[in-house]
Amino acid sequence: MTTNQFIAVAGPSGSGKTNWISQAIQASNQPCFYLAPGVNEHSIDLMRMGYSFPDLQIVSDTDIPAYINLWRQEGLANATVYLEIGFHLVLDHPMLSVLPWHQVAVVPPQLSDSEWHRWADEIITGNDTALITEAQTPNLWLTSLKGQVFDPPSVNEILMELVAGAYGEIHRVKGIFELPDGKGFYIDFVQGMSDMGYVELKIPRWLKGRPDRPSGIEVVGWNLQSAAIAQTLKDSYLTDDLINYYQQQYQATLEEEGLPI
Repeated sequence: MTTNQFIAVAGPSGSGKTNWISQAIQASNQPCFYLAPGVNEHSIDLMRMGYSFPDLQIVSDTDIPAYINLWRQEGLANATVYLEIGFHLVLDHPMLSVLPWHQVAVVPPQLSDSEWHRWADEIITGNDTALITEAQTPNLWLTSLKGQVFDPPSVNEILMELVAGAYGEIHRVKGIFELPDGKGFYIDFVQGMSDMGYVELKIPRWLKGRPDRPSGIEVVGWNLQSAAIAQTLKDSYLTDDLINYYQQQYQATLEEEGLPI
């Protein structure tokens, strides 16, 4: 693991950039900052990093220039900054020229020569995913699902329809969904990988009304039917009555088992 204080991470869509950063933060014994330029508050990566690392200092897109200027002028003590450069951004991002970044490329194992190899100081072998050429540059669609709850069969059906091509050619799907039992799940699919990833987030159960915390979905692909995706999601939202019914059932079960609600 590198000891550099400023670490920029780039790579193709779905290669595992955020996972690599997460592993580095988890192994760190010092404060960490996370920067992801070019994304908004609905970014699944921002949500996931915030849920996974409550002490992580996530710098919003609008605040990045001020932080970069501060570190350029005064330096950085006892902390590490991780800058994730999304696939939709150019590798020669302007902020790379103002701080001594250690540049890490996370690339699929079948990729041996690319712009990321020529850019990087360090190469990390990432997920074995389908490759995207410059001529195939995909579109990104995302939306907030804050306050919405889904039953598990509906989530599975939506995801299976997406990856099967019902709403366009899909390269990547990732999201955070709230379920009736109060738990939140992170889901992840990358074209070329065999399985859909489901990870329960280590956050408190939400069993009192609609969840007042971030959730959402991101889809990367071609010819995306975004209006149809949005409508399918909307059709699967649980009503207030159903949310209340399920939450009462789970609260009663937890009370019987002597578990905290």
